[in-house]
Amino acid sequence: MLFGRMMCAALAVASLFLAVDGPAVAHRASTQGVLTQIERGQWLLKERLGSERKICFTAPVNFIQIGHGNAPCDQFVIGQDQRSTTISYTCSGHGKGRTTVTVETPRLVKIETQGVLDGAPFEQEYEARRIGACS
Repeated sequence: MLFGRMMCAALAVASLFLAVDGPAVAHRASTQGVLTQIERGQWLLKERLGSERKICFTAPVNFIQIGHGNAPCDQFVIGQDQRSTTISYTCSGHGKGRTTVTVETPRLVKIETQGVLDGAPFEQEYEARRIGACS
């Protein structure tokens, strides 16, 4: 009986939080906000360990899911301010990740990403610079 009352009270408190704030901890990722400041085009990504690679930035997913590529993933914004955004994503059957993109200028971006890709963990940091138009 006491357990039942405690559960009812807990559910009532939880419903108040949802009614007032909604499930505001995470929001589905949108292309609005910080990532719209980034110029589209060819980018050079320099990994902290020295390797480099080029990508054509045509959409925010190019920087959010670097390890998972264009795999269909559910994305949620878990933090954002004027210069950076942190997005958590899950790719059914391929793993998940968490990426923070910090926009220094529209042509200079810092990317920190970590997660699991096909069962293997990864963690990478990049400095990304726009180098021209996509080829």
